[in-house]
Amino acid sequence: FDGCVFVLSSGINAEYGEFNVVISFDPKPIPGDWNGAGCHTNISTEAMRQDGGYDKIIEAIKLMEKKPLEHIMEYDPTGGDDNRRRLTGQHETASIDEFSYGVAHRGASIRIPRQVDNDKKGYFEDRRPSSNADPYSVTNRIVMTICLGE
Repeated sequence: FDGCVFVLSSGINAEYGEFNVVISFDPKPIPGDWNGAGCHTNISTEAMRQDGGYDKIIEAIKLMEKKPLEHIMEYDPTGGDDNRRRLTGQHETASIDEFSYGVAHRGASIRIPRQVDNDKKGYFEDRRPSSNADPYSVTNRIVMTICLGE
């Protein structure tokens, strides 16, 4: 995603408050039995998009699997507290306490699209970032894990 566009549009959308419209980026602004809102993040490197890139996708996911707490801490501005209300393991969300991944699995932490599984190259989707996540913090944490090994 383009973090600049996300941040800019967030500011523009907030301006509509003058028209008696309530705008919230809270991942679960109304408590209840529903999934809330996330900022699902699509991830790829050049190597993942090349023939044979599926192995690189799995390698990256395995690296992320080793650092679930570090990612959750960066995926919402409250260090995971906002996401705890959303990532319940129900309503097409993974549990905040368990890391999972799967092909076309909308209830997993990480979803590999079916077409990527068929093509054996492409991208994967981290479904954990919250709707109020800082896209730069999310990107930084992902790059630190899968590119820099930190």
